[in-house]
Amino acid sequence: MRKKKAIVEAALESEYERQALGIMNTEQALKLEDSDGLVFSHPDKEAGVTDHFVDQDELRRLVRRSTSPPPVLQSQDRTTR
Repeated sequence: MRKKKAIVEAALESEYERQALGIMNTEQALKLEDSDGLVFSHPDKEAGVTDHFVDQDELRRLVRRSTSPPPVLQSQDRTTR
């Protein structure tokens, strides 16, 4: 399960290369100004090692999904025959 402040690697990605910018937690990453080419390592992977990167919008969705409470499942009344 993903932690609210998982550690990610921030990088600038171009058509030809990915240049590492630094390591930060997801809260800090989401506060950065959105920029073309700005990507972050997937929060479920090891920052600085993985090649799985996502853009800021996807990172926001991943963090939101991980910090929202699990849905409440309603039990169905079952009658036994």
